[in-house]
Amino acid sequence: MNHPLHQFIYCPKCGANTFIKRNEKAKQCTTCGFVYYFNPSSAVACFIRNAAGEILLVRRAKEPAKGTLDLPGGFVDMFESAEDAAHREVKEETGLDITECHYLFSIPNLYMYCGFEVHTVDMFFECHVKDFIGVHAEDDAAEIVILEKEELKAEEFGLMSIKKAIGIYLKNEGLSSR
Repeated sequence: MNHPLHQFIYCPKCGANTFIKRNEKAKQCTTCGFVYYFNPSSAVACFIRNAAGEILLVRRAKEPAKGTLDLPGGFVDMFESAEDAAHREVKEETGLDITECHYLFSIPNLYMYCGFEVHTVDMFFECHVKDFIGVHAEDDAAEIVILEKEELKAEEFGLMSIKKAIGIYLKNEGLSSR
């Protein structure tokens, strides 16, 4: 596996191309001494359930994994909590305002963005709405897909952390009984 900063050649502080590996998670500039510790980006993904117990999914409109199923979600913005990001991302992608948002679990991930490796910690939430009336695909979503929990199949999802999350979610029946 490559060093997480292998794509960074120049020091972000002074611009010198003397940015070398310090250890497994940091690089250091031999010109100015700056040390950069690499930490993952935060992302959220949401299992959205209505009062009937159906789950709302989206079909990805963009790469990576364009055309595959996904959970609504995305990156956490600066100065935003994970819960706030879940509310915002669900609204941006589906038009829905979630009424409840419960943290479930997290999975480390490597997300390819325009050929660039982004290390993430994907935080999964179960969110609730009364119904799916007025839902519509927007932003990164090409289509809305509504399924029963039993119809979820991990192999229909394109992103590795989402596939793993589907397996965990299906295995842990108690998660959805909150």
